[in-house]
Amino acid sequence: MEERVQPAAGARSGAPSSDLAALRAVTDRVQANVERVIEGKPDVVRMSLVVLLAEGHLLIEDVPGVGKTTLSKALARSIDLTVRRIQFTPDLLPSDLTGVSIYNQETRDFEFRPGGIFANIVIGDEINRASPKTQSAMLECMEERQVTVDNQTFGLESPFMVIATQNPLEMEGTYALPEAQRDRFLARVSMGYPVMAAEIAMLSARTTSSPIDDLEPVTDAAEIRKLVSIVSEVDVRPSVQQYAVAIATATRTSPELRLGASPRATLHLVRAGKAWAAMDGRDFVTTDDLHALASPVLAHRLLPTVDAAMSGRGPGDILASILASLPVPR
Repeated sequence: MEERVQPAAGARSGAPSSDLAALRAVTDRVQANVERVIEGKPDVVRMSLVVLLAEGHLLIEDVPGVGKTTLSKALARSIDLTVRRIQFTPDLLPSDLTGVSIYNQETRDFEFRPGGIFANIVIGDEINRASPKTQSAMLECMEERQVTVDNQTFGLESPFMVIATQNPLEMEGTYALPEAQRDRFLARVSMGYPVMAAEIAMLSARTTSSPIDDLEPVTDAAEIRKLVSIVSEVDVRPSVQQYAVAIATATRTSPELRLGASPRATLHLVRAGKAWAAMDGRDFVTTDDLHALASPVLAHRLLPTVDAAMSGRGPGDILASILASLPVPR
């Protein structure tokens, strides 16, 4: 990979160093707070913060019992925001998410009653246990940050983030997420099993109570909105933009993939790169940033061909091969 260098003279100045220092201080506080509950997973916690600052949505996929919901709740509790938790089940209706208009006999008019999606952070637990119809009700919410019910449109307050957990598809009672919905998740992460030391510490810490109960917010919605605006000022050089597009184009032309990365995926990759760079204290994005983020941002959107799947080549393996063969712009 190329060596990281400062942008050339005359380039856009990017975010001020004082703002970047403030951003790093806040994200360090949030990460430390979450890691009081999620031990031994700093990369997963960091990626969650990257998604938040990039104004995206996070998909956490793994087997039951490894802390997917715990991570979601710990992140939500670390920020003073409105939080809703929705347990996705086969009988969950779209109106349970978006809301419904109910006739009020006293006023002789219809009143809108908001559903569970009306919060700053929405925790969707086991999202792939709901029917595809219910999952599709979230498409407008996640992309346009609004809800339309009975020809009325209601905006969702910023910041807005969906943190969804899902079990692997081979688990009983699960449905595959529609391609359109997977594409709306900025990143997918996997918890994995904890290391032995962390699991032993968990046994001691959670014998009588849950550590989440003791978590206090370390920041609030206004500060998060300010950090998001700082991230938007991070500079992305034309060569870095070209590299992002080259990665996406290579997935679309790969003979091992029947569905490559969409233009939305390219945009998400650059947004994530800006948040990643800002958390590193830099006001510019490098190709190294995009290389590090390509797997969590792109892999869940890709569909391998039947031949690739039969030979044991998953989206992650194919993407790794693409990144290894793709020339890096200088």
